[in-house]
Amino acid sequence: METASSQQQAIVDRLAPDHGAKSNMRKQLDDLLFGSIAGLVGKFVEYPFDTVKVRLQTQSLSNPKYSGPLDCIMQTVKQHGIKDLYRGMSSPLVGSMIENAALFVGYKQVQRIIRDVSATPEQRKQYAEQGTIDEDLQPLSLSQLILAGTISGAFTSIVLTPVELIKCKLQVQQHGAQGLVHFRGPIHIITHTFQQHGLAGFYRGHLATFIRECGGGAFWFGSYEYVCMLFMHHREKQAGKPVYKKDLSAQELMAAGAIGGMSYNFSFFPFDVVKSHMQTEEELTGVKRRFGQVVKGLWQGAGIRGFYQGCGITVARSAPTSAIIFMTYELLSRHFG
Repeated sequence: METASSQQQAIVDRLAPDHGAKSNMRKQLDDLLFGSIAGLVGKFVEYPFDTVKVRLQTQSLSNPKYSGPLDCIMQTVKQHGIKDLYRGMSSPLVGSMIENAALFVGYKQVQRIIRDVSATPEQRKQYAEQGTIDEDLQPLSLSQLILAGTISGAFTSIVLTPVELIKCKLQVQQHGAQGLVHFRGPIHIITHTFQQHGLAGFYRGHLATFIRECGGGAFWFGSYEYVCMLFMHHREKQAGKPVYKKDLSAQELMAAGAIGGMSYNFSFFPFDVVKSHMQTEEELTGVKRRFGQVVKGLWQGAGIRGFYQGCGITVARSAPTSAIIFMTYELLSRHFG
């Protein structure tokens, strides 16, 4: 015969999924909106540096056009004006909103699944009553947060590969062998790619993007969360009471975001180089190589140096970009979530 407590728990277990569904849906919409806004703000800061990075990555190894990031910027502005640094921005601007929305929605949703699976009966009761499990009452370990970042990156790569393909083709089209503009804009690239290669054409370079985003997601979120934990621990020692992420200042969030961004870009940068080559070499050289062929060609052409072309400027621009993205997302979540 069931006891009163077991009957109560059974009722809680039945109610929890339905009661939590509305709250979970609202949180996903918040993550979608806040991630989109954060991506939009970050892209305006990042894009000129990204253009320089792609052009450095894809230039000839034997006869490079640019001696470094500053030379690339100076030549570009002198020959085509500063607006050329923003060439092809419309697609990645939308893509950045989609990318960051997908990253944060995926990251937070995986966290909720982990909390739901590992919740104690008392926490499940709270879940049934409030519609959510408070992150402060059930914090995840760093390894669980890294897992959430990895899974989030894997899903994001599906959305990101076509967006980056369009962006990269626009960024390098004036720098091909003929020095001519081949595409009038993103729509022209979309129609041309579909006509020539079908749907699969939009996923050229996906393997490299997938590896970069899985590993990068682990480093991006993992480094960010680790630095936030250090700040919270330091402030707890000073205050003598629990401190949560919502208590961190904008400056602390930006510092953690900057370190997360640099960790992400440096950790798996070689795969970004391979991806850029695969997505642009048809316009630049007229050839198309597979993942392994690009890796072999880079190694034979310049050794390990070939996998780190444009790394310096990429890591440098990731600091302010990720700082702004994380601060924007956290503050929006804090005040409007």
